[in-house]
Amino acid sequence: MPTSKSRSKTIAITVGDPAGIGPEIVRKALAKKSIQQLARFIVLGETQKKSAFKTGKISHEAGAASLHSLDLAIDLIKRKQADAIVTAPVCKEAIGLTHKNFHGHTEYLAAQFNVKQVDMMFVTPRLKTVIVTRHVPVSQISRHLNSKNIYDTITLTHASLQKYFHYKNPRIGICGLNPHAGEGGTIGTDELVKIIPALTKARHKGIQVFGPFAADTLFIPKNREKFDAIIAMYHDQGLIPVKTLYYPKLVNLTIGLPFIRTSPAHGTAFDIAGQNKADETSLCEAIRLAAQLS
Repeated sequence: MPTSKSRSKTIAITVGDPAGIGPEIVRKALAKKSIQQLARFIVLGETQKKSAFKTGKISHEAGAASLHSLDLAIDLIKRKQADAIVTAPVCKEAIGLTHKNFHGHTEYLAAQFNVKQVDMMFVTPRLKTVIVTRHVPVSQISRHLNSKNIYDTITLTHASLQKYFHYKNPRIGICGLNPHAGEGGTIGTDELVKIIPALTKARHKGIQVFGPFAADTLFIPKNREKFDAIIAMYHDQGLIPVKTLYYPKLVNLTIGLPFIRTSPAHGTAFDIAGQNKADETSLCEAIRLAAQLS
């Protein structure tokens, strides 16, 4: 567990799947003086099992190693020996060979800290994007949406914008689920029976929330500039536009946890692992945001 020079904040960094690009981008990020000055770092990664897995390949050993690193980081937070966690990418398939119910960092951390409501907020200097459902098959998205979880996401987004980014009265835009936001019920009724009731309830609480809007035009400049955050109904609806617009400086912030956790907005990139081609920019931004907010 190498550490940086002493600073007022301590950030635990997990290297993620050791067969992916995580170890490389962590090494590159921590080599930068601008990053070294931000905090004291504890880097968590498996070295003893190096011969047991192959770079760029999914394996039981690599999955177990990445989960072990995450558990160590969680223990540091619980023992108040770290102020924040930054996680490099893991492979859910690899971890699934060891932990059958692993759905992602977000869900795992929520369970470990007994938190019922968490969300993924993708952060840029101007726009924040949150998704209501996360790692859900497209065929099941509608059944996973209801007025309660949409309302809960709105209220958590509102509170997080105020707490972390100091918006006094943030403006939040909401995507519809269906094309053209349902066209008044002619292309699906999710907007009428799930989304609009959640918006109405949030407005009664004094939250500035608008929509639902057709998702295919909400992210164009003249529309997205009206809002401090946009809430999408599902993973690709929100992530395709923000990754297209803001990658590689996009950062994933888990909102709802009792501590700061950030991550780069990309995966393990097995196809380039071990080739010294990985771009550490998103991880650097994740470290900067963790240091800023913790």
